[in-house]
Amino acid sequence: MIEETSAGVVIFRRENSKILFLLLNYPSGHWDFVKGKMEEGETTHQTAIRETREETGITDIVFLDDFEEWIKYNFQYHGELVNKKVVFFLAETKTEQVIISHEHLDYIWADYETAMEKTTFDNAKSILTKSKELLGKTLQL
Repeated sequence: MIEETSAGVVIFRRENSKILFLLLNYPSGHWDFVKGKMEEGETTHQTAIRETREETGITDIVFLDDFEEWIKYNFQYHGELVNKKVVFFLAETKTEQVIISHEHLDYIWADYETAMEKTTFDNAKSILTKSKELLGKTLQL
C-alpha cells in the first residue's frame, strides 16, 4: 500500500457582503478545492501555498487560524491501493482572477449554497460546511 499526504486550501474572497468560495473542476469531472501532494521537505502550509500558486495563480492567501481539517480515503492507482491523507486549511484572498493550470478544466467563485451543490464529494461538503461555520464566527456573517 502506498501512503500519500496532500495539503489543500478552501480559498474564499469577499465580494461586497458576500463570501465566495473557489472551486476547481478536475478532469475526472468533479469539483473540489485546491490540493496537491506534499514534496520532500515541505510543511503542510508550504504545500498549500505552492499548490495554490501552481493551480490558480493566486499568491496572496492569508490563512485563518483555528482551521485544520484532515480527511482520509483510499483509492486504486495502477492496481495498487493508495491510503491518502489530506489536510485542508482555510485562507482568504483578494484576487478575483484565477489562472487555472493544465490540471483543471474550469473554476468558479460560488456562494456557500452554490458551492455545496457543485462540490462532488461528501468529505469536501463537510470541509466547506466547517469553513462556513468558522467564517460565521470570525467574520460575523
